Amino acid sequence: MKTIIEDLHKAFESRVRLGIMSALAVNETLDFNALKEYLDVTDGNLASHLKALEKEKFIGVQKSFVKRKPNTRYEITVNGRKAFEAHLSALENLIKSQK
Repeated sequence: MKTIIEDLHKAFESRVRLGIMSALAVNETLDFNALKEYLDVTDGNLASHLKALEKEKFIGVQKSFVKRKPNTRYEITVNGRKAFEAHLSALENLIKSQK
C-alpha cells in the first residue's frame, strides 16, 4: 500500500533546497548572490545545496562574466519544475488528509 509521504521528494527535504526551488519557480533566473541574500545562507552552504540540485538535474547553471567578474546564474529545469510541483502537491495532499 502506497503512503502519502512516498510522493515527497527527498531532494526537497532541506529548507535551503526548498527555498532555492521556490525562488527559481517564480523567477526566470537568479544569480548566486541573489539566492544567497534571499535565503540568508553562507557561500559554502548554498553551493553544496545548488550542487545537489544540479546533480539531480533540477536546476541549470549558466556561467558568464559581468564587468570582468564571474557570474553564475541558475534556472529551474523542466524536470525540476515537474518534480517540485509533484512535491508541493504531495504536501497539499498530506495536509488535506489530516482534516
